[in-house]
Amino acid sequence: MRLGLIGPARGDLDAFAKAATVLFDEGHVTRAIYLGADDVLETAITLWAESLVGPDTTDAGLWDRAFPLIEEGTPAAIESFTRAERARSRLRCIEGLPSRELRSIEMLGDRLAVLAHDTADLDEEDIFAAALLIYGKSEGPVAKRIGPRWFISPGPLGPAGGGSAVIEDSSDDVVVTFWDVDGHAARPLRLGSARSAVVNVVSRST
Repeated sequence: MRLGLIGPARGDLDAFAKAATVLFDEGHVTRAIYLGADDVLETAITLWAESLVGPDTTDAGLWDRAFPLIEEGTPAAIESFTRAERARSRLRCIEGLPSRELRSIEMLGDRLAVLAHDTADLDEEDIFAAALLIYGKSEGPVAKRIGPRWFISPGPLGPAGGGSAVIEDSSDDVVVTFWDVDGHAARPLRLGSARSAVVNVVSRST
């Protein structure tokens, strides 16, 4: 399983779109979760879908878009239609935290991960049960071990680096890789074997 994380966009829809594209195209994630506490996700997805297929972004609208191609569509037009619809479908794989609680639970292999916008929103029961505490509100990318738990944040989207991450369940370890919006990745960090680490800046892999 490869799970993508997108940090708070602070209203920057373009940065959000770039980060999501990097996670799917370069990070090869199957899902991505936005850790912000604003309406960027909904706004960005709506505008993104409209840019791909027009004002009607529903599944029902797909047939209206497809019918003209059946009769007189050129191979190039059909290929463009298929590419746009696949991209629209992929947008469903980008999720947000539940709007009320701003936290959710995921299983990474046999490890329980609690995801939240702000760690201040977590109670003792959340923290006690989790092996991974993943959050959005931070100054920059963080992967820090405290006792038996890892605290992970991709950091906010922006020019300072970071802003998104890929978490992968890899055999005995969980591996996290931080990315910036330009597609530069830090070296992967194995959370199971590393004693402790704090990631402050995303650097280009060599």
